[in-house]
Amino acid sequence: MSISIVGSSDGPTSVYLAGKIGNMFFIPAVFILALFYSIYFIKQITAGRKGIQIRQLGKGKEKSVRITELILSMATFFIVPVQLVSVFSDWNFMPTPVRIAGIAAGTVGDLIFFAAVLTMKNSWRAGIPAQDKTEFVSGGIYRYSRNPAFLGFDLMYVGILLMYFNWLLILFTVWACVMLHIQMSAARTY
Repeated sequence: MSISIVGSSDGPTSVYLAGKIGNMFFIPAVFILALFYSIYFIKQITAGRKGIQIRQLGKGKEKSVRITELILSMATFFIVPVQLVSVFSDWNFMPTPVRIAGIAAGTVGDLIFFAAVLTMKNSWRAGIPAQDKTEFVSGGIYRYSRNPAFLGFDLMYVGILLMYFNWLLILFTVWACVMLHIQMSAARTY
């Protein structure tokens, strides 16, 4: 029995992937991003199957809240391609110890976000119209933080920033984090 390989092992794709896998930050960064966004989208899908529309940002609210939420949506949408470009191009200006701290921050962010989603179950409240709000969750990780899901977002964003520190990613990370905190403040008022 013989195994044949189509193409050579030194083609452009294998050289590219070997370079990426050889970079000790590539796999953790991809894992952190994949896990975080998987949790986020699985939460949306499972809530949607139960008739809960958690993607309500910018819908049916007063103008100032709607604008804030739309800007937040843009920030969280546009940071994803910037993160991916930074990771896949290894665009970074930080020394290795800082990048390792980024792995830790991103991993902790994922874990906090996952714990928040598990504890929250179907009681997603941020951005939801008042008539659709579900029970107030105060147990689990919510015993220690009122906004652990947003803390998870922040830590994941900062972790990726520390791993792939560049000016474009700084801009989008700050934008997304600031908008998350503005949205948290706005959520308390309605």
